[in-house]
Amino acid sequence: MLNRHEFLFLVLLSFTQLFLGYAARIPRTLPEEPSKNCGYKACHAVDPNKLNIHLVSHTHDDVGWLKTVDQYYFGSRSTIQKAGVQYILDSVIQSLLADPNRRFIFVETAFLWKWWLRQNNEVRANVKMLINEGRLEIIGGAWSMNDEACTHYHSLIDQFTWGFRRLNDTFGECARPRIGWQIDPFGHSREQASLFAQMGFDGMLFGRIDYQDKSKRLSEQSMEFVWKSSPSLGKRANLFTAAMYNTYSPPPGFCFDVLCTDEPLIDDPDSPDFNINKKVELFLAYVKKQALAYKTNHIILTMGEDFHYQQSEMVFGNLDKLIRYTNQRNGSTYNVIYSTPLCYLKALNDQKLQWPTKSDDFFPYASDPHAFWTGYFSSRPTVKFFERMGNNLLQTSKQLVVLTGLKHHDRHLELFREAMGVMQHHDAVTGTEKQLVADDYSRILYKSVHHAGQIIAKSIANWTKTGNSSRPMSKIFPCLNLNISLCAFSEKNEAFMIVAYNPLSRPVSTHIRVPVQGNSYALRSLSNGAQLPTQIVPIPESVQAIPGRVSKAVNEVVFRTEPIPPLGFLTYVVAKTSRDEVSPEPEPSDFISNEFYNVSVVDDGKLLVRWNKQKNMSAVQSFVYYEGAEGNNRVFKNRSSGAYIFRPKEASSKNFVYTGSYKIYKGPVVQEIHQTINEWVSQIVRIYPEEEHIEFDWLVGPIPVKDKIGKEIVTRYSSNLKTNGVFYTDSNGREMLKRVRNYRPTWDLELEEPISGNYYPITSKIAIKDEEKQLKLNVLNDRAQGGSSLEDGAIELMLHRRLLKDDAFGVGEALNETAFGEGLVVRGTHYLFGGKVKNADEFVLKEKELALKLALYPWILGTVFKPTDLENEFTSSYSGLTKSLPPNVHILTLEPWKDGTVLLRLEHIFEVGEAERLSAPVEVNIKDLFSTFTIESIKETTLGANQLLRENNPLEWETETNDILHDKEKNLQPVEVHDDVINVLLKPMEIRTFILTVRRNPL
Repeated sequence: MLNRHEFLFLVLLSFTQLFLGYAARIPRTLPEEPSKNCGYKACHAVDPNKLNIHLVSHTHDDVGWLKTVDQYYFGSRSTIQKAGVQYILDSVIQSLLADPNRRFIFVETAFLWKWWLRQNNEVRANVKMLINEGRLEIIGGAWSMNDEACTHYHSLIDQFTWGFRRLNDTFGECARPRIGWQIDPFGHSREQASLFAQMGFDGMLFGRIDYQDKSKRLSEQSMEFVWKSSPSLGKRANLFTAAMYNTYSPPPGFCFDVLCTDEPLIDDPDSPDFNINKKVELFLAYVKKQALAYKTNHIILTMGEDFHYQQSEMVFGNLDKLIRYTNQRNGSTYNVIYSTPLCYLKALNDQKLQWPTKSDDFFPYASDPHAFWTGYFSSRPTVKFFERMGNNLLQTSKQLVVLTGLKHHDRHLELFREAMGVMQHHDAVTGTEKQLVADDYSRILYKSVHHAGQIIAKSIANWTKTGNSSRPMSKIFPCLNLNISLCAFSEKNEAFMIVAYNPLSRPVSTHIRVPVQGNSYALRSLSNGAQLPTQIVPIPESVQAIPGRVSKAVNEVVFRTEPIPPLGFLTYVVAKTSRDEVSPEPEPSDFISNEFYNVSVVDDGKLLVRWNKQKNMSAVQSFVYYEGAEGNNRVFKNRSSGAYIFRPKEASSKNFVYTGSYKIYKGPVVQEIHQTINEWVSQIVRIYPEEEHIEFDWLVGPIPVKDKIGKEIVTRYSSNLKTNGVFYTDSNGREMLKRVRNYRPTWDLELEEPISGNYYPITSKIAIKDEEKQLKLNVLNDRAQGGSSLEDGAIELMLHRRLLKDDAFGVGEALNETAFGEGLVVRGTHYLFGGKVKNADEFVLKEKELALKLALYPWILGTVFKPTDLENEFTSSYSGLTKSLPPNVHILTLEPWKDGTVLLRLEHIFEVGEAERLSAPVEVNIKDLFSTFTIESIKETTLGANQLLRENNPLEWETETNDILHDKEKNLQPVEVHDDVINVLLKPMEIRTFILTVRRNPL
């Protein structure tokens, strides 16, 4: 009970705050030269003698999930979810202006940019002021909060770069993010931490962690640690990381948003509902419990949730009271402050403590004994492939705009960057969104893919201008539907030209196949006039019957290109011949073979692969499936398999009843097995002369569900290798991690789901190795998939899922995709590659090249051919490079930047110890590397291209092994033009980022 003096003091305090709040609401404008007090300068004071409680006001705004991006922004479809991001930002800005003590963080640049474009000058001035004063902190900074399992590092770097650029150009230095904020992704990759470190971040905070891992870390006070995220990059890739106590939600009882049901703080002593003392006691009880699990006298509490702060004063008003009354308690040993993750990490850093370390990752993530979030590794496989295809097109578009100087492209490239940024969201590429949202993601990406095709076609056409006439090649069309063997220019014309563009920075010889209606075609290279062999192969009936495919083409013409120049193209003329047209007939054989492999069909429909050089190595490929568990989701053991969760009904897979057949086609270009397993599973298996891989072109769907059973389809490669429970998976397409079946490196695993609990994300490659025989088997994929080695010598990858129950993690509908009125049909590619690792450099280089070809395969364009076209003397081949790069160096990024500058990234694609020669550091002179422009000056930046590298000075952290992080970064020497040379030294796995000032060379 308050005495009279305490009551009068509180009344006076309330009137004072009311007046100050009213005064703060008077619109303020930004002075011409705003003061900058952002970053660590904006942090509220901490008390070294008290427990400092950092309240972080935040909102988690999914860039699509239950509603589309636009529906979330504008607040429509409120019957699905009451969420409108425009109202959140409107409201938060006013609340921050009302009280200078308040702080707020915002994450999703996609939403911030959408909102910013609609604001008047007064609001914009206020926002800039709040950012410059550190009261509104931009955190994360990417276009969206990305998934970490299904994303490729190429796309991750891109979407952070674009988010950073929008922030930097609009708000300046104070909007530069310095903290990673990954509070909602469903597991965390080591590569993500490595990228954050290379972006110059001070640390990362995340929300979700395996329930067993979390229990152990809480008991050991190891929720905060230094993540050693790259064995190759060493200390430069180490990142301070904090796992949140309560994911990203407020403490129970302290959710004050309009979407919440908790009681507000009521400080009227005359009210029968007065609850200040009770609320403070409840708050401190929670705080004390959390503090026991952390090492310092600082703890962080996330005061926000999904789409909170639409009426922000409800939250801030209650937090004001919570801070005031907790701090005013007599003899209080607590200091409650508005804070940000930046300020929280600075407070921890000031403690000068030694921190534990971690060197693996946080996959797979389980929220309970029967909920392993490993299903989303494979959910919506067509969306996953479309996203990967989008990255290929985006890189190609950016390269060609730089190389050809194409004008009037900026807006389309901006939209494409933004579309790909949206696709990285943790409810986009993951496949964990509602169907209406998945459809909208595809709509957004399709618009950019369409425009990218136009950019590529115009660029190539401009590049072909040369000779006396200076006329370009006839109008060129991209062929974007080859995944379903559909291409208008090749199908409808008896003679046509094919232009193959290579987006890789090394020459690539590839096999091109385009659909045709005829049975006999001749091919000529326009670069040297050579006649190349072609082969006609039939398009399998299962491919012809793909829903949505409208084509009369029943065959494909196949040929192998000459080496396509790096960042360049070759042109071919394909013409129907007058020979008698004879349909290709299958061979009376049961095998295909080349110098490396013999592949045959056995009685039960499985394929037997024998190695011709390694006589002691063989493998069997087969299709199997899991029945998805169905339950009511009310208790752990009744969890259903769904969009997020992979949970088989039984402890083993089921074999298909083989009801199909096979045909074999052999020719000078390719040998193929066309195999049908049943009415909805089939594949084409291909081997090529002199190619050391086997291509598995698989087709699955529509998965039947008339039996009311959801099914999850897997391809399995079972070899005779002895692997002792060990296998290897990539991390976002980069470094490989060792996996051990039924094991976790940092805690004693108790596993009740032995199948899903051993599944990992496979972004580009999974591998097994027989250490005794030094034999290795790799499978490379064309999209993100879940995979494992559940038995020694075996690799399996999940291809497709169709389930009939929701798994009760929020999406609210079963993963039951349909298209064209039927269950979804999916087509994709695996490369099987393996053998004796006698020459590590040669073997690993072939692995790398195959992975690069799957990620950035050549683009096929074409046009109608007329004999008069040859009279125009257009350029039929060209390279964007003047010289070859070393085989361990790759141009990761080449894109138009600001004011005519160019953004360039070079990467070393080998890990430390991965090979003997190619894992060594390598130096490249890039001064005259490009054929269409000359580099005049160069500036090196951090990975995100938003800060000069020499200006980056991240916090230093000490580990329990006495390592000091980032100390070597300070010794990096800037790359400069010197004596007409620009030498760039690349160490294993290193990515270096440059902004180039260039002078265009005449084409």
